[in-house]
Amino acid sequence: MDARNRFETKVTFALSRLEWLGFLAVSLVLAFQRRSEIRWGVFALLFAVIDVIGYLPGAIAHRRSPDRRVPKGCYVAYNTMHSLVTAGILAGAWALFVRPEWALLALPIHLMGDRALFGNSLKPSRRPVWAAKASRSHGRCSGAAKGPPNCRA
Repeated sequence: MDARNRFETKVTFALSRLEWLGFLAVSLVLAFQRRSEIRWGVFALLFAVIDVIGYLPGAIAHRRSPDRRVPKGCYVAYNTMHSLVTAGILAGAWALFVRPEWALLALPIHLMGDRALFGNSLKPSRRPVWAAKASRSHGRCSGAAKGPPNCRA
């Protein structure tokens, strides 16, 4: 993967997932070490809000749509809520306006879990997020005719 060929091979994808797994492990260890200091209701709220706003509307739209297409706004909501930038802004605002607290670990635990355990990341609006089966060529450049549209030599 480089600035011109924005795809991942099986190896680079696996290495990326290992990095996310390391971040997830650190977050889980911190949560375990501070479990008595975590406000678990806040933790659950922060953990859930990512999918309540970012995933569920698209999943519902997908199931209700006869052609299984979802509005672009669902992709925007998904990518916004599953962004590390959004999580950082949310955590910073929470720490500033509420208080810094260990419950904020829900954000990296959710995002790193999605990335490391399930291989999920930000989604292009041209590729269905909520589809039951993913394309076999997704993420790989297997030649000009079969690879993703942004594969270039």
